[in-house]
Amino acid sequence: MAKRIDISGLNVYYGSLLAVSDVSLEIEPRTVTAFIGPSGCGKSTVLRTINRMHEVIPGARVEGKVLLDGEDIYGSNVDPVNVRRTIGMVFQRPNPFPTMSIYDNVAAGLKLAGERRKAALDDVVERSLTSANLWNEVKGRLTKAGAGLSGGQQQRLCIARAIAVQPQVLLMDEPCSALDPISTLAIEDLIGQLKTTYTIVIVTHNMQQAARVSDRTAFFNLPAFGEPGKLVEFDDTAKIFSNPANPKTEEYITGRFG
Repeated sequence: MAKRIDISGLNVYYGSLLAVSDVSLEIEPRTVTAFIGPSGCGKSTVLRTINRMHEVIPGARVEGKVLLDGEDIYGSNVDPVNVRRTIGMVFQRPNPFPTMSIYDNVAAGLKLAGERRKAALDDVVERSLTSANLWNEVKGRLTKAGAGLSGGQQQRLCIARAIAVQPQVLLMDEPCSALDPISTLAIEDLIGQLKTTYTIVIVTHNMQQAARVSDRTAFFNLPAFGEPGKLVEFDDTAKIFSNPANPKTEEYITGRFG
């Protein structure tokens, strides 16, 4: 079941460097939220805090709260591995496991969790590839290497791998930046279908993409060189792109800076 995310007073550090300051926002279940803003403003950094991927960087830490349906994912009794299973991640460049078949790429997370029944694995692989709009293209070559697929197919394979373990949230860090326009459209269509099941947060530099796929948009910016990134505005996507409250938001989405 899709989960609600509540972020409050979030400060994100790399060692002693404060990278992002005082971020607070609420993300509703079964919606697509886009993070936009210039390079270096902290979009991907905030994204990685939502599934505790930020802390795998030596010296990185967070202050504040990230709640998943009311539970603090940074609580002392919370296992970060379970958090990452509940909150899946798709990265900028397609990254299928290069030595694994298409089938094993999708089944990897389940096998890691101890599932060994072939019928159960077969069912999840087919269901996940179908959900990622990839089944019909690969069902005859499941034993072939995932790395042999096209870029767009590889990214959909990575999405299938992420949803195979049945997360409630999907994070996507510029999932189309390495793809051609046709593959990008396929991923955008897929995002629209997946939001009926998952809560989705996407980082994108593509303003048109944010306008097309998201329900709400968060604009991040650097107040000045050397200062931490800040959340400038967070609102319905239609309002952000037609009548933003902050002039900095308007300057960015109209291309006057960034």
